[in-house]
Amino acid sequence: MKTLAMLLALAAASPAAAQTLAVTHAEAWTMETGDPVKDATILIENGKIVSVTPGGGVPQGATVIDARGKPVTPGLMNAATQVGLVEVNSASATRDVGSADDRNPGFDPARALNGNSTLVDLIRADGITRALVYPAQSRHPVFAGEPVIARYRDGVDILESREAAVFAVIGGGAWDRLGSRAQQWTVLRKALTDAKIAVAARDAGEKDKKDRLGPPSGRGRRAGEDLIRGVLAGEMPLAIQTNRESDILQATQLAADFSIRVVIVEGAEAWRVADRLAAAKIPVVLDPSVNLPGSFDELGARQDNAAILTRAGVPVAFGLAGGKIHQTYNAGMALREGAGLAVANGLPYIEALRAVTVNPQTIWGKAGGGTLAAGADADLVVWDGDPLEPSTSAVSVIIEGRQASTRSRQDVLAERYRDAR
Repeated sequence: MKTLAMLLALAAASPAAAQTLAVTHAEAWTMETGDPVKDATILIENGKIVSVTPGGGVPQGATVIDARGKPVTPGLMNAATQVGLVEVNSASATRDVGSADDRNPGFDPARALNGNSTLVDLIRADGITRALVYPAQSRHPVFAGEPVIARYRDGVDILESREAAVFAVIGGGAWDRLGSRAQQWTVLRKALTDAKIAVAARDAGEKDKKDRLGPPSGRGRRAGEDLIRGVLAGEMPLAIQTNRESDILQATQLAADFSIRVVIVEGAEAWRVADRLAAAKIPVVLDPSVNLPGSFDELGARQDNAAILTRAGVPVAFGLAGGKIHQTYNAGMALREGAGLAVANGLPYIEALRAVTVNPQTIWGKAGGGTLAAGADADLVVWDGDPLEPSTSAVSVIIEGRQASTRSRQDVLAERYRDAR
């Protein structure tokens, strides 16, 4: 009986441990060059890409997915969404995006992330395999909290990592209780200055100030003030959600004054200071579909924002796709459509693909991800046409080297009522 049990255990473990997939006849956009590899065979083992070879062979026993000459890309990443935190925007019981606690800037949305959301199925069916899930504005000026990285695998557990950044919100009307946006910048600078003083006190061994820092927190979770110290230490970026040119210039000065990494999120008027952003090495996460102002801070909005920034050498990623209505419900399709609109407005096609694959992973701390290179994570999508066309569908979505479900609630309902009279 003991021998039988061991054999059964080995049989159960072997497929997962030695699973091999081969995607054949692929037009493989590896992201390593500006052109795809034609008729490629992509070999995958144990959740990693082994090779991408033109006309390559298939190992015996491998599961084969025939791409039939269609495009294959790395899994797409939405660089700023709230999928997993919102089900129905108008139903407060299904919204877990922000904190009403004004005591701490360290709101952690990971505790509310819901892999069983119907919107997760929908975004995965649209070829999005990862996302930065960011918190909404809190009641602790000027912070929102700490975004997380979600990996949209099958099942309820979609959290990949915490503490991707510290999110701050700056802009007209963002914090009415502070009055002028000048005070918003003062509050942000004070938080950084206080954290810097606290770190210096700890390093100098001043016991009374050292005690105020508190004991070390548990692995993977830190209090809000400690997260700000993490920004100063270069462990994570400070993401500043803002739009106006003057505020973006303030952000570049902040980055220089405190020697920290800053990411601009939204950045409707970022194109106006593209050279300054490039010189400061500050990336921008933007909605490529924005072409009209939604507020006075966005009066300079234009749809070639991404093209201008990219030409200047600013790393650009796409998120917030489709505005307030669509950035959760249609977060996948709107992202792809927005990338296509960016191409129509002057962004080179390969740069649009990078803005939804390599760039967001690099910006949010996943350097080396978002490619089809050997050794990369085996997150990839087989498409039935141009992935930047909204009418295109994902034929096969592979996450962590396994085929993931592409059935959404809409598919289930369509099948259920197809023959209804």
